[in-house]
Amino acid sequence: MSSMNQVSLPAPEPEAREHSERLREFIGGQIRAAGGAIPFARYMELALYAPGLGYYSAGARKFGAEGDFVTSPELGPRFAECIAHATAPLFDQLGDERWFFELGGGSGAFAEAVLKRFAALGSLPDRYVLLEPSADLRERQQQRLHALLPPELFARCQWLDGPPEREWTGVLFANEVLDALPTSRFLMRGGEVYEEFVALDPQGNFLRVEQPADALLHAAVRHVEHDLGTPFPEGYRSEVLPQLPYWIQAVGGLLRQGAMLFVDYGYPRREFYLPERSDGTLVCHYRHRAHGDPFHLPGLQDITAFVDFTALAEAGIHAGFDFSGYCTQANFLIGNGLAQRLAEVESIGDEVERYRRHQEVKKLTLPGEMGERFQVMGFQRDVDFLGAFALGDQTRRL
Repeated sequence: MSSMNQVSLPAPEPEAREHSERLREFIGGQIRAAGGAIPFARYMELALYAPGLGYYSAGARKFGAEGDFVTSPELGPRFAECIAHATAPLFDQLGDERWFFELGGGSGAFAEAVLKRFAALGSLPDRYVLLEPSADLRERQQQRLHALLPPELFARCQWLDGPPEREWTGVLFANEVLDALPTSRFLMRGGEVYEEFVALDPQGNFLRVEQPADALLHAAVRHVEHDLGTPFPEGYRSEVLPQLPYWIQAVGGLLRQGAMLFVDYGYPRREFYLPERSDGTLVCHYRHRAHGDPFHLPGLQDITAFVDFTALAEAGIHAGFDFSGYCTQANFLIGNGLAQRLAEVESIGDEVERYRRHQEVKKLTLPGEMGERFQVMGFQRDVDFLGAFALGDQTRRL
């Protein structure tokens, strides 16, 4: 039984602190109602998505320089333009009512840039569908796209409250979505699998405790051990997503024909569960600072875990898709039109703007930035998406 050390981070404004305290009290009530402890995955779900209080459900600025982190689309349009280059050929292989289905959507920057590039390529989807659980983010996306897209492009946009309920064709796209799925945390004690729970200490502070894992988590951890060919050592703590196959089936199961494309930070399984990574991959983001305390200011910070891309490959194939490829973000972007986008940057007359766009490309592609830390994985069903992964495919690492 232990608590996570508090870290030195900027103090929030009084109003923000009050908001965090309301969420802390709400989660505390959930813990007491559950008999004194909830799984860490449930804590993470509440901290991120509790209606009106969670990090993604409330009104705090999350993306960009004024938020807590910067995603690839927030840097500029090049990322989205390369995604358009990679996926536009798929629309030619599909029939009527072709969707581009974005999970999440962030600030709407990706949707704006990718729709404009699809239009320039003469290969527009019939609908641009966004699944956005946050009412606040949905409103911001709608305002941005209404203001910045031509009316004929905005008319293609549609927002859903949940996964499609009927069959559809097109492309499912998720950038930095998997890392925010509420994850189970496990711990090895005496050769047995335990699950990390969150309880309250006598002062009402969050405390992590362990309980024997249920059948689903136990089976998921034993599957990883079997695949690695070795048991986890005593005291090893990490994350696993036993619900990932069910999640993939929920969001993509009704995709009759098309492709799925995931971009996120993570590792193949053998790198995800390295011996030296004995406390897992959990990372929190608060005002552009990364740290490891998920109990710090709940509701004001992002909580994420790296992605096990081997598990993603297994889940996609289990859902009935063919595997398209797996590579670094740098190789995917370079293989899908980044050189042409860079040539456009060179033609910019404004020196300051040209420098800014060069920095955008560097952040997207350099190994020390997003280029290798972020990975890209694709799946296909009755289309050919293999060409998008022609450069630097690393499927062998899985």
